[in-house]
Amino acid sequence: MPRACGPLIGGATIPGLPPIRITRMSPPVLIVGGGLAGLLAAHRLDQAGIGFVLLEARARLGGRILTADAGQAVASEGFDLGPSWLWPDIQPAMGALVAELGLPVFEQHADGDMLFERVRGEAPRRLQGMRQEPPSMRIAGGTGALVAALAAGLPGSCIRLGARVTRVTLGGAEVEVGFVDGQGRAQSLAASDVLLALPPRLLAATVEFSPALDAATARNWRDTPTWMAPHAKFLALYERPFWREAGLSGTAQSSLGPLVEIHDASTASGRAALFGFVGVPAGPRAQYGEAAIVDAALRQLARLFGPEAGAPRATLFKDWAADPLTATADDAEAGEHPLSGGLAPVPREWQQRLWLAGSEAARRDAGYLAGAVEAAEYAVTALMQRRVSAH
Repeated sequence: MPRACGPLIGGATIPGLPPIRITRMSPPVLIVGGGLAGLLAAHRLDQAGIGFVLLEARARLGGRILTADAGQAVASEGFDLGPSWLWPDIQPAMGALVAELGLPVFEQHADGDMLFERVRGEAPRRLQGMRQEPPSMRIAGGTGALVAALAAGLPGSCIRLGARVTRVTLGGAEVEVGFVDGQGRAQSLAASDVLLALPPRLLAATVEFSPALDAATARNWRDTPTWMAPHAKFLALYERPFWREAGLSGTAQSSLGPLVEIHDASTASGRAALFGFVGVPAGPRAQYGEAAIVDAALRQLARLFGPEAGAPRATLFKDWAADPLTATADDAEAGEHPLSGGLAPVPREWQQRLWLAGSEAARRDAGYLAGAVEAAEYAVTALMQRRVSAH
């Protein structure tokens, strides 16, 4: 029997009569955001037998996790345009989740020499590589495999894609969430609890709260940097990892750009790729345009790794600062990394009804995949404890 999302209000199906359209649902918990934190929260609530509805503004799940194939289609076996790395030895919650889901991991390739590009017109310097401890690890198939594994275990009827939340209203024992659906229609759902699995800066900029957030909370949310939001990532895909044949690790650093940091992005199954973080700030990136940046990045890879690097079989590019479901105007300038320790508590009137669960709200590892795991686990545990004490 399919699992229910929660009790329905405003509609019913009566044998022998046409179904009445459901106009309002009142699930026990509403989750806003379908990235890692939101999906893990849904997973834990589902395990506990607590109904939920997850609202995700994008047409896909994953949020800032975006794994794509060579044709730029979302894939659970591909190349990461968002986060790639985890460190299970020092991020136990992340390691435990990956193990729980049975996802194999592999070590980031770092064998071989590193390249440094410092002065225009001079050949890159080649230095002996250094082994990182603990090593950076990656999930086989890409981090999209994590999204796919969590989503596969959830009741699909409880997930709504293309649902962009615009307001959250507290009314007695219920919280009402207003959103615009994929057809542009205004809708709303009510719940006993709302779990916000979005960056606080994005929430402050795009969601209206009633009662309104106090000035200190709104400022705290706006001042919290959003992980990934200022950045852009570029990948070049090849038939084989030819740089390894030359004794290179694929790691390079450059003060010339446009890529400032480059690494081997080859998959566990052997598909070869290099990736780089674009060092051009968001404003100039928008002025130059994607095509110009990709062209400059390929010329840079050819300078570093030889002519073969300038002729990939495909390229991938993602500018997170240009994604309105990730970044706001405040993210145009690269800022500091989010600080661990958790955000300031929500205002008193919202406590025990509104729960912050995005990576930026984590008490440790904020701004990493592990931070999303920690924040979601913490929020769901606190929510369930409140429900137990209320009964």
